[in-house]
Amino acid sequence: MQVYTAPLRDMRFVLHELHQGDGFGDLPGHEDFTPDLIDAVLEEAARVTQQVLLPLNASGDAEGCHFENGTVRTPKGFQEAYRQFVEGGWSSLVAPPEWGGQGLPEAVGKMVEEMVCATNVAFSLYPGLTSGAIAALTTYASDELKQIWLPKMVSGEWSGSMCLTESHCGTDLGLLRTKAVDQGDGTYKISGAKIFISAGEHDLSGNIVHLVLARLADAPKGVKGISLFLVPKLLLDDDGQPAIRNGVACTGIEHKMGIKASATCQMQFEDSLGWLVGEPNKGLEAMFTMMNAERVGVGIQGLGVGEAAYQSAVWYAKDRLQGRSLSGPKYPEKAADPIIVHPDVRRMLMTMRAYNEGCRALSGWISRALDAEKHATDPETRQRAEDFVALMTPVVKALFTDLGLESASHAVQVYGGHGYIVESGVEQYLRDARISMIYEGTNGIQALDLIGRKLSAHMGRYLRSFFHPVSNFIEDNAGEGPIEPFVTGLKRAFEALQGSTAIIAQRGLKDPEEAGAAATDYLRQLGLTALAYCFALSAKIAVQELASGTQEKEFYQAKITTARFFYDRILPQTAACYLAIKSGKGSMMALDEALF
Repeated sequence: MQVYTAPLRDMRFVLHELHQGDGFGDLPGHEDFTPDLIDAVLEEAARVTQQVLLPLNASGDAEGCHFENGTVRTPKGFQEAYRQFVEGGWSSLVAPPEWGGQGLPEAVGKMVEEMVCATNVAFSLYPGLTSGAIAALTTYASDELKQIWLPKMVSGEWSGSMCLTESHCGTDLGLLRTKAVDQGDGTYKISGAKIFISAGEHDLSGNIVHLVLARLADAPKGVKGISLFLVPKLLLDDDGQPAIRNGVACTGIEHKMGIKASATCQMQFEDSLGWLVGEPNKGLEAMFTMMNAERVGVGIQGLGVGEAAYQSAVWYAKDRLQGRSLSGPKYPEKAADPIIVHPDVRRMLMTMRAYNEGCRALSGWISRALDAEKHATDPETRQRAEDFVALMTPVVKALFTDLGLESASHAVQVYGGHGYIVESGVEQYLRDARISMIYEGTNGIQALDLIGRKLSAHMGRYLRSFFHPVSNFIEDNAGEGPIEPFVTGLKRAFEALQGSTAIIAQRGLKDPEEAGAAATDYLRQLGLTALAYCFALSAKIAVQELASGTQEKEFYQAKITTARFFYDRILPQTAACYLAIKSGKGSMMALDEALF
């Protein structure tokens, strides 16, 4: 059974208590967004997602999208849900006010995004792709293009898509063949085929604004010759209304193992009229603005699905009677005890809980940095925020989706045989979560980005944005009574991470394959250490609140208990990551290719 209630208390904890000392707060333009206002937004988002989106999750998965004569129809109920979504202002929540957005902090927007993903991750892709397109256009488009396209994209009347992948190239975009021909009047004719285009065609919005990577006739080879173009599905008439069909067509949709209510399209561009976004041959830079926004968003998908899977598993574990507790009956009046009494079931539930709380805490930190890099007036704060976002984007994308899949798998396991049955609802979480580890750059690519670009950038400056606050916390809280176990555990994990960093730096300079062999283990090690830091912060706050006589003793005690489980049962993985990295590439690369 798909069960979900938005974890509003934990979200308020992350937003209002956890990261107040990170130096990213008190931003100009955010003064009016008081805690009371933010809480009201979260409560209304919970109502909308639980009442409107959640009921469509299983039915949308069962029905899927329909493709008929070049037209894509979304499942029953999606059009009405989308209408309610945009009329409620949810599509414009964090968008710039100058284009009709509400300008709320990203830290709030990501919490709302988590609720949307938890209740209907397939639906989330439609507004999610539009948000990414808005980010790219806001940064790189001309004022004229912004004025024409952004207001109705922000309102949700029109949507957006990102058209990168071609049948012969995915990550290696330097191989793309789509062409752009300059018309000499500020427009271009775009021709080529794209695949795996999420929300490339659908019936939810009045127009679709495609951001398309293509190559000009005189462009250099490889990624240095890629430009970005705005190519609408429908061209506008003299009144600014979408009325004229552009040379853009959907030629088919993919039949997928999950997110079936999200249209994944094959797109054909034939002399499609488009406009250059940014400078010629610098389209990849502009597109990465959209991709980085999407990568954080995909990480939130992993968190949202993980939370929904956890809550469904808890419901079942409390309801399902099976066997007796190993220490004796806990419910002697019943025929058997609920399976939540069993240690191995507790292991899975606590693992899921720790993953979700840890990822939510880390997403709150990076979201505050996203706000600071846009709004901070102090150059040093802005630079530190930019560095932290750059470092943590691949971690959020890869770690959160890895853990989201693990949580979905645990949920199926908790349900046992019923988890394998469609009617239970939890097997959908497993199928939906799997794609998040692949699209917007596979998790292996995220790990390579982390060690290949982020660690070495600016003489390790990005890494210092994380290392310094962790080091300072350890130094400031050493010997602090109730939280000493957390400080000690964090110190061990941090020292192991520093050791891994040194190994990669030394070996990677001599042999890039050594760095590549260490990449995935290093990303997980860094990510788990970041979660450990967030849990240590949480435990410190919880101890202080309990000492003050708070009325929310259960909430803060649960924070400490969950943190202790993470440190006891999950954080030790960082030592294994260090040992794996230390072992080098030898056994990984030794087997002759012919023997595979």
